Parts: sequence; C-alpha cells; structure tokens
Amino acid sequence: MHTRHGRFWRSERGSAAVEFALVGPLFILLLLGSVVYGGWMWMAQGVQHLAAEGARAAVAGIDVNERASLARSAVSNSISGTTILDPEAVQVAVASDVGAIRVTIVYDASEHPLMAFSRLVPSPPQIIRREAIIRTGGY
Repeated sequence: MHTRHGRFWRSERGSAAVEFALVGPLFILLLLGSVVYGGWMWMAQGVQHLAAEGARAAVAGIDVNERASLARSAVSNSISGTTILDPEAVQVAVASDVGAIRVTIVYDASEHPLMAFSRLVPSPPQIIRREAIIRTGGY
C-alpha cells in the first residue's frame, strides 16, 4: 500500500490540465481585455479622424451656418467609409468664432458589439468625445 500511495504523489499525469485550470481563466480575461481596449482605441481613433475631417471641411465655410453644414457633411461622408463606427451613435457639434473653428464629435459606444465583453473586464468609457480645432486668424 505504501508504494501505491508514493506512486500517486510522484505521478505527473494530468498536471497540464491542473495548470491550465489555474492559469486559463486569467489568460482568457487578459485576452478579452486586450480585445475590448484595442477595439475601443480603434473607435476613439476613428472618432478623432471624423473630428479632423469635419474641421478641415468647415474651414471653407463663409459663415457659422455654412461651416456647420460643411462639417456635418464631411463627417457623414467619412463615417460611411468606416466599418467600426455606427452612424446613428454620432453627434456633431460645430462652434465657430473669429479666431477658430471647433468640431466636437461625441460617440456613444455602449451599444457596440465589442462593448458586450466589457462586462467581464474593467470597462473603458462608453462615451468617446474628441474634438479638432483649426485657427482661422492666420497667426
């Protein structure tokens, strides 16, 4: 009986399964976190791109209303070429004064499929807000 008991403790059968059971869940959470935050950064970069495109287009406007219209049109055209952003979740605000044009994009990512995994890991912000400012005074 003593030898059988000793063989049991020296046996390494199943050790890989036990190690995976200990490390696997942590590895899977780390992988999910990478996917969620990577996707969020991709969305944030897309929102920043929309703000920059809107600001570039707004420069051509003569008055505040025309600048806002040009910015919204550029954002609408740019978002149709992306696959990660939902056009229905984008809000565009344009502020213009004598010295600068400010285009602000607010994107609600709460309904995005990537954010479904955010319940399993610490979540990035659900609202992505980015802005672009172009000076108009020539200084």
